[in-house]
Amino acid sequence: MPRSSSQPSLRSQWLGEKLRNLRKERKITQPEAASYIQRDPTMLGRYESGEFPFRRVDVVGLLTMYGVDDEKVRDGLLEICDEAWRKDWWDEHRSIFTEDFIDVPWLDSHADHILAYQHFVVHGLQQTREYAEAVITRIEQPDTPHEEIERHVDIRMERQQIFSSERPPRLSVVMEESALSRMVGSAEIMRGQLRHLLELSADDRVSIRIAPTEVGPHAGLNGTFVLYKLPEPYPTVANVETTAGSLYLEEPKATRFLSVWEDLDRSALSPKKSVELIARHLKEYQ
Repeated sequence: MPRSSSQPSLRSQWLGEKLRNLRKERKITQPEAASYIQRDPTMLGRYESGEFPFRRVDVVGLLTMYGVDDEKVRDGLLEICDEAWRKDWWDEHRSIFTEDFIDVPWLDSHADHILAYQHFVVHGLQQTREYAEAVITRIEQPDTPHEEIERHVDIRMERQQIFSSERPPRLSVVMEESALSRMVGSAEIMRGQLRHLLELSADDRVSIRIAPTEVGPHAGLNGTFVLYKLPEPYPTVANVETTAGSLYLEEPKATRFLSVWEDLDRSALSPKKSVELIARHLKEYQ
């Protein structure tokens, strides 16, 4: 479901939606459910909309009221509840970034597989610090203090720590060849970035494939997106960045992005040929 930066976290929304659906399936009214857990109906409405995260004791109470006995279902919903309250390094930056940014590192760190299509620049999880600083400087307002830009860069670098975690995700990227030839910062920065891509391509968990310029129109022409394949009990989520903020789409809309990815998969070069193309572009910056 699309949402703006003023809306609550995905985890709160997921849990609220699932519990609201359970209540409606049992034909239980909101006031009846609120009375059972000794909450005001208005407050239960805010929980169900995801405006506020459910408290664990209330989730347990509602699951009991709704007659949910399946341990897998109960454990899954309680896990989402716990995650909605859990804090991590990115929560320290809420004063700098909007709520829709906070979901991005959470998705990074919980995904089994991240599939990204990049139209214009290298994906943030594969950027060098110098390249990231050049990109962020370009997209920020001209009067943005250097210290704030540095904080943005620090956070982008921190996101990359997921690859040294106990459960690193797989990362598959299809990138337009134009991202290799588009000058970002300087020739020196581009040399460092392309060398970094070549180093990353040696990692078995990372796939970098290039859609060459001579390839005709494909399904990815609508623009950049990231698809997060998450473990149970979470859904697959597509993230689309826009000038107005991030959009997050779940099933069944996320399935459309899987179809786009399949077409990109057919259009892109093999990993070996992609490495060769990156190396050729690297020589152009020498």
